[in-house]
Amino acid sequence: MGKKIIKTDKATLPVGPYNQAVSIGDLVYTAGQIPLDKQGNMVPGGIKEQTKQVIDNLNAVLTAAGSSLEKVVKATVFLKDLNDFAGMNEVYSQYFKSETAPARSTLQVARIPKDSLVEIEVVAYI
Repeated sequence: MGKKIIKTDKATLPVGPYNQAVSIGDLVYTAGQIPLDKQGNMVPGGIKEQTKQVIDNLNAVLTAAGSSLEKVVKATVFLKDLNDFAGMNEVYSQYFKSETAPARSTLQVARIPKDSLVEIEVVAYI
């Protein structure tokens, strides 16, 4: 069972020596996604707009891997400010319904690449 590198131009391309996702066996591990559009530009707006872009990026990467948001089993959310939790959670809950939502950790961190407000990484099955 070897690892497979996942790449798609439907999400932000990596800005360093990493890949958008790696799958091994029936699991796919995404890199943390930040709110950059496909051209690499930060989306305008606040936490809600940024969270939407991050989840859209994750969806594109998961689709390229043969998975989907519905197959996410673990999510890790990094917030610049935990005061943004409610806004992030409002958007997040539009994609992940409580009955089937993945396990999740949410952390406040000192800084996120490109000074974004949110970064999310997930693990899903294929």
